[in-house]
Amino acid sequence: MEFVQLFDRERIETRVRELGREISAHYGDEPLVCVCVLKGAYVFFADLMRALSIHPVVDFVRLSSYADQTSRSRMIFSKDLEVDIRDKHVLVVEDVVDTGHSIQFLLKVLEARHPRSVKVAAMIDKAERREVDVAVHFSGFPLEEGYIVGYGLDYAEQYRELDGIYELRFPQA
Repeated sequence: MEFVQLFDRERIETRVRELGREISAHYGDEPLVCVCVLKGAYVFFADLMRALSIHPVVDFVRLSSYADQTSRSRMIFSKDLEVDIRDKHVLVVEDVVDTGHSIQFLLKVLEARHPRSVKVAAMIDKAERREVDVAVHFSGFPLEEGYIVGYGLDYAEQYRELDGIYELRFPQA
């Protein structure tokens, strides 16, 4: 395996501060709940929360995707919110949005709880890979392709601790 750095720590920190200012200006004094999608978004989420000049309520969810017998994937909502989001703005913080299936599932679950609004912030936005129509309202970095690790992102539960974002390249067989 080879690691190719895409975004170093300094570039990530700069972009997260910019997103913090953008999100803070967007919501102002409105009631906001920021929802971290575990596990991959935890580093981005922590940094983003510190970059905000507003004071949201924070909570966490966890989704898992499993292939069923028809080879379609099935979403499991394995950790639910602990706070009420009714009539509040919700910002879902995700590590990567690519095909959009997971985030679409989560948005439907959240919207059924009658929040004032639901928006998405993602560290990496792979819009070219979208299979369903979901928007990323606050995007860290657009990326077209590549398997990425670091800054909370993993490969087989490894490499989350890396302080940059790297493309993981596998040797050709």
